[in-house]
Formats: sequence, C-alpha cells, structure tokens
Amino acid sequence: MMRYFRLLAVLLPICGGCVVISKQIDPTAELAEAKVKPGITILLDDSIQLIRGKRIGLLTNQTGINEKGASDIDLLRDRKARNASVNLVQLFSPEHGLRGTEDRQNIASGIDQKSGLPVYSLYGQQTTAPPDSLLRGLDALVFDLQDVGTRTWTYVGAMVYSMRAAARLHKPFIVLDRPNPITGYIIEGPVLDASLANPDDPTPGRPGQAYALWPIPLRHGMTMGELALYFNDVLKIRADLHVVPAQGWRRDVWFDLTGLPWVKPSPNMPDIHSAILYPGLVAFEATNLSVGRGTPGAFQRIGAPWLNAAATVALLRDREIPGVRFYSESFMPVNASDGKYSGQMIPGIKIVVINRSALQAARVGASLLWAINKTAGPRLTIKNRDFDLRFGSPSVREALLRGDDPDVLI
Repeated sequence: MMRYFRLLAVLLPICGGCVVISKQIDPTAELAEAKVKPGITILLDDSIQLIRGKRIGLLTNQTGINEKGASDIDLLRDRKARNASVNLVQLFSPEHGLRGTEDRQNIASGIDQKSGLPVYSLYGQQTTAPPDSLLRGLDALVFDLQDVGTRTWTYVGAMVYSMRAAARLHKPFIVLDRPNPITGYIIEGPVLDASLANPDDPTPGRPGQAYALWPIPLRHGMTMGELALYFNDVLKIRADLHVVPAQGWRRDVWFDLTGLPWVKPSPNMPDIHSAILYPGLVAFEATNLSVGRGTPGAFQRIGAPWLNAAATVALLRDREIPGVRFYSESFMPVNASDGKYSGQMIPGIKIVVINRSALQAARVGASLLWAINKTAGPRLTIKNRDFDLRFGSPSVREALLRGDDPDVLI
C-alpha cells in the first residue's frame, strides 16, 4: 500500500494542471450490491486490542455509524467495549458540529446532551486541533468521519491537524475507514497549485483553509484511511498511525451500492447526487451565484437573479458533456447558509446526472464557468483566491474567463 502512496507523492506535484484517470469497468458490476462493514465494526470485532484498556478521545459526527446505523459514540460505550475496558472520555467535533446541524463558523465547545461527554470543537476561529491539555489525558485518539471524495472537504484538514497533535505527544492515532462515496477508481480535476497549498498553518484567517492542504487532484479517489497514510508520509507527520479498513468495499463501488445508510455529511450534502457533482460546483461558492444552498438539491443547481439560464443551457448542451444533462429552472433558496438570494425566486440551471461513471465533475464545473462568463460577462463576480483554493488552479480560472475551451483545459 505504501508503494502506491509514495508513487502518488512523486507524481502529483509534477503532473501540474489537470488529470483525469478512470478505469473502464463492466457496468453490470454496479448491479451487485456490496455488503460493506465500516471501520468502527471491524475495530470492535477484530481489532479491539488497539483500544483495549485505554482512555480514548473520538473525533466524529453524525456520520460515525455502523452498517446498522448505530452511533460510534454508543458503540464505544456498549458491552463489547466495556468488556475490553475501553473508556471513551472525550469527543471532538469537526465543521458542522457533533450532530451535523451547524452551518456556520466558530462552533463552540460544550457538552453532548445525549452522551453527557465533553465536546471540543475543532471548527473555531483558533481551534483546529485537539489541545495538548486534553491529549495528555488520553491514551489514543480515534478518528471516524465520512469523507465525500473531494479535496475541499474540511474533515480531511481536521484529520491532518489532529494527527499532527497526536504525533507531537506520541499518542496513537486510529482511523476507522469508510468508503469513498464517489468511488476510488476515478481521479480527476485540477491538482492544487503548489503556491496555494497550506499544509502547515491551519488558521490563516479562517479554519476552512483546511481544504487547501497539499497538491492533490480535486477528486482524489482515496478513502480517509488512505489519505491519512498519504499525508502521514508526504507531510512527514510521523504519527503512530493505525488504519482500520472498511471490509467488503471495492474501488468501483458507489456509496449507494455499499448497503450502508446515507447520513448527510453536512447540512447541504443531501444525497450521493450532490456528492458526485460537488467537485465541479464547490468553487462557485466563491462567486455571486447560488449553488442551491437552502434547497433540497444543493450542488445540483446553480443560479442568480441576473443569470440568462436559457442561453447558458444552450451553450452547455452544444458541448455534449458526458454523463449530465442541463435544464433551465427557477428555484428559491430558503434560509440559505451562504446568504445568497434567500427568499427570492431566481433563474437557474439544474444539472442532472445520467451516467455517473462517465461524468467528470471538474469538466462540468469548468464548462459552467466558461458558459456563464460568455452569457453574463461582468455580472459574474468571482473572489479569485477563494475560487482558486477550491478549484485548485489560477491558470485554469484565467483561461476559462478568456474563453479557452474547457475540454482542452480539463
């Protein structure tokens, strides 16, 4: 396994621009639903020795469940864990909080009302990793969060910063792995420009910079456990790292075929369709376009009062982009967490996935920017650095705004 990560570490910084790597598979393989057991189940069934007799901290949220939907917080305090003298004493929460209901910055620490355990927030203005004062009272730190397969997801940053903290105090760091929900056989999109990478400073203004850690592709194809191994290597963290794998997952299996229950990883990630399109649409959060926050289909639509949706859709349809269809629609964001056009009915574009194995989300996003720029001109405004941190490349953004062909760039 380490051979793969070392090879990736060598290739990614030098491949520059954009990559699309996909493996052709028999489409009938999707018809056979896998029966996957996540890392929390394997830990308790086969690897309990990693936490036996230990005082542990747990970095988790609402996605930390087993295949039956039971919470890892409950499982690490039930009979099997008690019989192994496991003592869960501290919780840590990422962006969106322990229960995944918060959609704001500066989430406070507190007490979890259900378990009665203390919760230390890792998503405050100055809090991105467990402090030494709490880690000294632990024998090990356990990590159990569901990723969405995109470089910009801040849970990866929470993992890296926590792994560093554990390494500093020589505490074991245990990652309970889960499937990459958008598969592990497609790698696509811009590799993060090295000038934007921010592996060392977790709080340059806001903790969300955790999405710009290192030059990896926008859609990276790795699980959280694989990312932990990779970052432990390339960032030379030297953590005492243990990855408990998810049993039964194949790289070509989409999340809805794993048999695992879908729990929204964030308030605006309602289903796998949003996760599939997220790599292409996330950068538009740095524009004056709504990405559908405050609607049932966040990251499946885009809109603004000034958007000429019909003309933009016509341009997009002419491109015949594989895997998706575009439709004009109007939608109304309600209590949108980004504050964009809440309560307004706005023109929009709905993106419908028709063949997810053929879809390249980064190409969809690049084509959207190209087409909207052509039809909207100066009405489209972009926070350049925020856009680049998400999409990964200033040169790609600049080329698209010049009118260069997205298919050549992506």
